[in-house]
Amino acid sequence: MANQTIVIIGGGPAGIEAAKGIGDLGYKAILIEKRDRLGGNPDEQQYAALTPDLRNAEEALNEMIAPLNENPNIEVMYNTLVTGAEGEAGNFTIKALQLGKEVEVKAGAVIVSTGFQHFDPGRETQKYGYYEHDDVITLTDAEKMLKAHNFVRPSNGEKPKRICFIQCVGSRDRRIGNEYCSKVCCGMSSKQAIEVRQLLPDCKVFVFYIDMRMYGYWENEIYWPAQEKHKVNYIKGMATEIVKKGDRLLVKGEDTTLRRPMEVEMDMVILAVGMEPSEGTKQMASIFGLKQNQYNFIETTGGALDTVSTNVKGVFAAGACTGPADLEDSVSQGGLAAMKAIASVRKAALATA
Repeated sequence: MANQTIVIIGGGPAGIEAAKGIGDLGYKAILIEKRDRLGGNPDEQQYAALTPDLRNAEEALNEMIAPLNENPNIEVMYNTLVTGAEGEAGNFTIKALQLGKEVEVKAGAVIVSTGFQHFDPGRETQKYGYYEHDDVITLTDAEKMLKAHNFVRPSNGEKPKRICFIQCVGSRDRRIGNEYCSKVCCGMSSKQAIEVRQLLPDCKVFVFYIDMRMYGYWENEIYWPAQEKHKVNYIKGMATEIVKKGDRLLVKGEDTTLRRPMEVEMDMVILAVGMEPSEGTKQMASIFGLKQNQYNFIETTGGALDTVSTNVKGVFAAGACTGPADLEDSVSQGGLAAMKAIASVRKAALATA
């Protein structure tokens, strides 16, 4: 007899939405999360506000998670790490460690939603001085400060008077093999630039970019308001080096619009780091035999018409484990994966009836 329980691996927005959809339709959902809480990167990285509407991230996540606690069809296994799997569509056995104890979970279908990790800007090159200069930080570092309403220079605790964002750090870079656009960095930088201006009205904010990629409604929701209402300065240019100059940072590069060298002093530099597949994503691909694309994200098989099916029947993938995705993409894929997984267990049950 085919098992109609569906296991979701990863408790970020995609996994939460998948579990909620499965439970609401009357099927058993078991959500496996390696941490002791749900929320994925937005929670773990302490996002202050969502892009593009600047809604409080903690409130939004709590609103997403609440239905899971109220639905008897949904079980959440915290502090649990998947270590192995065997079987086929309709009858999977998933092995895991829960607080050091070996456990097994039976399922008819599996949804992998293990997300992404942020690019390490010091991994390949130190041209940005991330590990060298205290006042060079990443978008995630800045997000934590904004959540605490305490945006200050790490080097001295003072409020900055001039800051800049540098786009495409770890994205659109053939030299390191990340040729893809990470999709959300331009929007996040614009959102954070607005937040900094709101918190520190006297601080001048600059964004150095190759191209600003504002898809969908983000153009009018954050890009133009950042410039027209909040007076953020966008400069088309390439930053090539960051060095110390006294107690400030000297950003060297090229203004590509004016075609001339550029040197500007800043109090802080925020690196807009891109997305890479998480270690959990790569581990689940290995455990379940899932194909990965050239960037090691999980490869889905249906192109634009099916963004969640994998090469393994009965195993689906949702969210940023399949490639760069924003919250809207992730939640949408979570819902689609739930529907596909339910269809899979129903077919398996009918085939064995």
